[in-house]
Amino acid sequence: MVLDKILNDREQLILQAVVHTYIVTAEPVGSRTLVERYDLDLSSATVRHVMAELEEAGFLQQVHISSGRIPTIQGYRYYIDYLMRVRRLALAERTRIEAELSNRLNDLEAVMRQTCHLLALISRHVGMVEPPSPSAARVRTIELMPLASNRIAVLVADTFDRVHSETVAVEERLGERDLSRLRQFLNDHLRGAKVEELRSELQLVLAALHDEHHRLCEQALSLFDPFPTTWPARLYLDGAAQLFEQPEFDDMAKAREVFHLIEARDQLIELLRAAVRDGPPRPWVVIGGETDREGLEEISVVAAPYCIGDQPVGMLGVLGPRRMAYPRVAGLVDYTANLLSRFLTRLAG
Repeated sequence: MVLDKILNDREQLILQAVVHTYIVTAEPVGSRTLVERYDLDLSSATVRHVMAELEEAGFLQQVHISSGRIPTIQGYRYYIDYLMRVRRLALAERTRIEAELSNRLNDLEAVMRQTCHLLALISRHVGMVEPPSPSAARVRTIELMPLASNRIAVLVADTFDRVHSETVAVEERLGERDLSRLRQFLNDHLRGAKVEELRSELQLVLAALHDEHHRLCEQALSLFDPFPTTWPARLYLDGAAQLFEQPEFDDMAKAREVFHLIEARDQLIELLRAAVRDGPPRPWVVIGGETDREGLEEISVVAAPYCIGDQPVGMLGVLGPRRMAYPRVAGLVDYTANLLSRFLTRLAG
């Protein structure tokens, strides 16, 4: 964010107090409320004057002439970038997340679903998890199963214990010896290759072969004609009903916009990926209204990548009202992303 104004200590104190109070109450905040709630060593008149200066600078706004003030998008962004301290999850919450995910490590899909559920359950907002990209998956083993009518089932098990399968027609029925040679050839040359690059890997092998294996490689290459080279993006979502319990969405027009956004999974994936930044993986906040997308004015997304080793392979996050408890949600997202990274690195190894 490019700042038009650097806030002094008093202005930062008042902005932070307004944000914290509005997050809790969902009501415009007045100067007397701040003095009493935070036991400020300032008069109501002084606090009111500072709030008026913050409003003039674009950090606060009045909903009505006689009402208190609420943070603007610029106010939230300043708070998040300069004043927010990520809150560490309670030990009981950390223990619960680790235990629930540990019990599902033999099933990647179950891990993704449970991660999403825990994000929603603990944040009381919407949990979102993008499964690992196929580009991160590598071949663990390949199996060939003969079927009737000159057809073969090709099964590719990847490092996330997912199985990609296609049924392939062959020119002539292959005996068990031929299948065994083909199976061995595929595992010798493709184990550890990226799942989405099987054909290109075999084409490189084919170009280097000039012996009796050349025909075997051509035969192997034909088996992967039906396999896709790209996969559609996927997203796990949990807790959507909780979002509409927030007072912001008593307005049916606003609720309808957000509902349409939640239904548009591709847009949510784009929001998650917008949280990727250079440097070490960490939570990032996309504030509603900072983009020109419809339906985002009243929501924000706190998201972070999860990794295998140092390589990001997917995203997870929480979608909630713009008035969400950012320090707590950022702590939840950060811990969960780090834990999932640790588990998946172990699984991929």
